[in-house]
Amino acid sequence: MAYGSNLRAARLAHYLCGGRPEGALREHPGCRDTRPPRRTVATALPGTLYFAGTSPTWGGGSAFYDPAQPGEVPCRAYLLTLGQFSDVAAQEIRRSPGADLDLAPLLATGRVELGPGRYETLLRVGESDGHPLLTFTAARGAAGAELNAPAPPYLRTLAAGLAESHGWGPWHAAGYLATRPGAAGHWTPSRVAALLE
Repeated sequence: MAYGSNLRAARLAHYLCGGRPEGALREHPGCRDTRPPRRTVATALPGTLYFAGTSPTWGGGSAFYDPAQPGEVPCRAYLLTLGQFSDVAAQEIRRSPGADLDLAPLLATGRVELGPGRYETLLRVGESDGHPLLTFTAARGAAGAELNAPAPPYLRTLAAGLAESHGWGPWHAAGYLATRPGAAGHWTPSRVAALLE
């Protein structure tokens, strides 16, 4: 389940095939299996999107998911193989791809912490057509995070993903993104909308 920049298929493709996304600061090695997802579905999760830390890819805050907070987070589910999910997760947490994760504990308990860092907490957030819906986030939620405003290239990528997956226009995306914890107080809907136009 993607809720951040991977809402945009072209951005996820850089995790699958390698390369540097437009506006990003670093390259990704890609997955062992570079095939595109077998299916994608736009959906939503209960909770809140927030921005925290400093992204090594974009600068500024990274997007994280907090299922304990009120609200709704627009998402995109991609049907990936175990190897692809494992390799994408490895790249998100800045490890080398190449080893499959043991998902049995995650499927049994719904939550596994691979470490204390960014995107090292794996969550099972539901099921779709017999497939588990999995995502990753930070161990601490928004309340315990060092909030940080996202950088302009990251906001553009997020907005493009919202448009592509959910059909949101610039003002709808701007209103959503500018009011998330970490962005609120730094970005306004009008400033984000101007950035997108």
